[in-house]
Amino acid sequence: MTDTPDQDIPQFARSGINLASGGLGARGLYATDEFFAPLERMLADTDPVFIADKYDDNGKWMDGWETRRRRGEGHDHAVITLAAPGRITGFDVDTRHFTGNYAPAVRIEAAWTEDLTDATEWVEVLPLKPLGPNAHHFFSCRSPEVWHHLRLHIYPDGGVARLRVFGMPELRPELKGANIDLAAALNGGRVLAVSDAHYGDPQRLLFPGRGANMGDGWETRRRRAPGHDWAIIALGARGTIDSLTVDTAHFKGNFPDRCSFQVADLPQYGDALTDALVTQSMFWKPLLAEQPLSADHIHEFRDEVEKHGPVTHVRFNIQPDGGVSRVRINGLVA
Repeated sequence: MTDTPDQDIPQFARSGINLASGGLGARGLYATDEFFAPLERMLADTDPVFIADKYDDNGKWMDGWETRRRRGEGHDHAVITLAAPGRITGFDVDTRHFTGNYAPAVRIEAAWTEDLTDATEWVEVLPLKPLGPNAHHFFSCRSPEVWHHLRLHIYPDGGVARLRVFGMPELRPELKGANIDLAAALNGGRVLAVSDAHYGDPQRLLFPGRGANMGDGWETRRRRAPGHDWAIIALGARGTIDSLTVDTAHFKGNFPDRCSFQVADLPQYGDALTDALVTQSMFWKPLLAEQPLSADHIHEFRDEVEKHGPVTHVRFNIQPDGGVSRVRINGLVA
């Protein structure tokens, strides 16, 4: 959330998973118009950029979704499929770099159905709201239902740089008692706190697949003081952990020397991670003693993992610093 002071970012944007993330699998299904910029750019995980001298055949290149100037009645809209069905807590309609061409107002509807048809019932989850130029616009969502698709209306036309839809994926009932990646973002796992995130995005640790490059993961700055770096992960479901994976894909001269894991069962806390709880995490129960890591490699740990009952939170320690592409925390849903 660059360009916005931390104190102005609502809690739903701090702890929610972006269900409209292209990297997690969200995709644009339809747009009334994409003349200046395609819908898929609006779902990109990176922050929008402005390149002053970049043009294409239709005019100024813009990093987002932008429609042509409407000369008749009506307004533009787009339909997207969320990365996973989930409960939405809030939105960020981001118009950064759109100044004289931003959409002046927005409204959002949602649908649950797996397959959209002309008969699909759409429910308003965000009433008409004004937008301004070149800014984040955070709106809370008070609809408790589980949704699968969104219809974004802009009035009457213009551009949106990014749409973030924060919430929590709905864990399917059949996964109760199944062995899954308890920390996967698509299962509701999220990184709540890190010691440092100078490079990359800590949330990418929990994304599907392997990292595309060295920027697709979590990397800390070079540590010049005693200590080590860490990340605290809230599992998507309370569960019993039986194996771990640490992938250092693309990290070759900057991978951590060692790693370890600790766990705690704190169902009463959820995402309420206070400073005291972060400090207390140093004393959580050991899950994996320090293990050596190597460059650009998938490290699998099973026999080394200590046995515990169900847990909700994991502390991932790296010694002393460096970069990791992905972490998998596999176990049985409690």
